[in-house]
Amino acid sequence: MTNKASLLRRTAAELIGTASLLVVVIGSGIQAASLSRDTGVALVANSLASAIGLGLIITLFGPLSGAHLNPVVTLTAWWARRTGGEGLDAREAVAYAAAQTAGAIGGAVLAETMFGRTPGTFSTQVRGGGHLLIGEIVATAGLVLVIQGLGRIGRPRLIPVAVAAYIAAAIWFTSSGSFANPAGTIGRAFSDSFTGIAPQSLPGFVAAQLAGGVLGLALATLLYGPERGRTEAGHERPGQPDAPTPLADMPRPGTGFEVIV
Repeated sequence: MTNKASLLRRTAAELIGTASLLVVVIGSGIQAASLSRDTGVALVANSLASAIGLGLIITLFGPLSGAHLNPVVTLTAWWARRTGGEGLDAREAVAYAAAQTAGAIGGAVLAETMFGRTPGTFSTQVRGGGHLLIGEIVATAGLVLVIQGLGRIGRPRLIPVAVAAYIAAAIWFTSSGSFANPAGTIGRAFSDSFTGIAPQSLPGFVAAQLAGGVLGLALATLLYGPERGRTEAGHERPGQPDAPTPLADMPRPGTGFEVIV
């Protein structure tokens, strides 16, 4: 079914969805750290909750906005439109990215408030070093490749569970902990908690995530070839270039999420 939601409704879905994601990520991190002094146990709890929450959010908001929840994913949708596929125009992409960033900050503040902490306190957890930036490049490239790959091979319905599973794994196998989301990274700077990141670490992480997004697109094109303009159901949709493809149903990745985290 063609998505006919207005841009206002779609950006609202992106704002609420991204805010919800940050509540899940930060809230579960605070809860896990308070219940266990073992960092490994806390990370297990945080990664599991984050993956489950992410999958549910994508499933809920995907049919409305595509559930990007992530400016990198939104940029891939904009690029898809520019290269002849289905995606977002520049105005839509800017609106999505702004909503995602605002939602991430709001979600972080809400999570801090919910646990009785001082909202708006910047994180003091510095995450520096070239090895962490490499981890972010790998994490983001893998995320984009999962979305793009499943879309291009005609398995779009697997994207919610696949993205959730990938993030759960990437939290463990990447040195950076797989933030893989510029908006989410900015939001985490507003939480001095287990999952936070100090403001001075933001430029490097965001730059690495953007580079990872480009790499992921390049790998998808190399492996699966260029994407084609199709509807979320996998059928040609001539004459309707402005409607985004819902993430939960899309057959190609230009307009879907996620996270990440």
